[in-house]
Amino acid sequence: MLSKNQLKHIRQLSRKKYRQESGLFVAEGEKLVSELLDSGWKADQVYTTLPLQKTPHTLVDLSILKKITHLTSASPILGIFHLPKENFTDVKNNRFSLVLDSIADPGNLGTIIRLCDWFGIKNIFCSPNTVDCFNPKVVQSTMGSIARVRCHYVDLLSLIENCETKVYAATLDGNSHYKESFQNCGLLVMGSESHGISNELLKKIENRIRITSHSDGARAESLNVASATAILLSEIFRP
Repeated sequence: MLSKNQLKHIRQLSRKKYRQESGLFVAEGEKLVSELLDSGWKADQVYTTLPLQKTPHTLVDLSILKKITHLTSASPILGIFHLPKENFTDVKNNRFSLVLDSIADPGNLGTIIRLCDWFGIKNIFCSPNTVDCFNPKVVQSTMGSIARVRCHYVDLLSLIENCETKVYAATLDGNSHYKESFQNCGLLVMGSESHGISNELLKKIENRIRITSHSDGARAESLNVASATAILLSEIFRP
């Protein structure tokens, strides 16, 4: 049985400020918790309805998990993990990385992290106002990819100005992504769901690309940012 203070502590981890103060975040579900543990992430507590092998844990009833879940439905296992230490130095000149400007939707960020994991991208550079990657909904959406892809919250203007690799901005008025010859390293900048990349940042980027539409006549005004990221990464990494 968990005390009222323990229940309150776990529920408060839904707040970014409390996560930063405590240095902890929540992960739920067997696959997600096991992937974090297998990747060497340090667990503070693991609550589960079934016994686990080789992992210290606390057995609880599902009714307890329903009280502490941050999701719509409780999973049979909930882990509280220590936030990783920031180890960012500079943009690596030998690989592609992703830059996210003002992404607000947790589901979109989680999906983008999964995409980066799929394409072998290790680092995502986010504007400070991008949703926290350790938001419970983001963590859940990554399906474990959060264990392999790091999000760094930095000043994007400074990042772009000091970048020695080619920088590409996804816009609605750039060159067709079919006609662009992508190098094997660089930065791809994706903008917010509502407003795209900020004008201040766009002024610093010469290479603008757009996803060519094949629709005749009336068409969708824009693509979901996660969908657009998937299309562009597929083109960038096409043999």
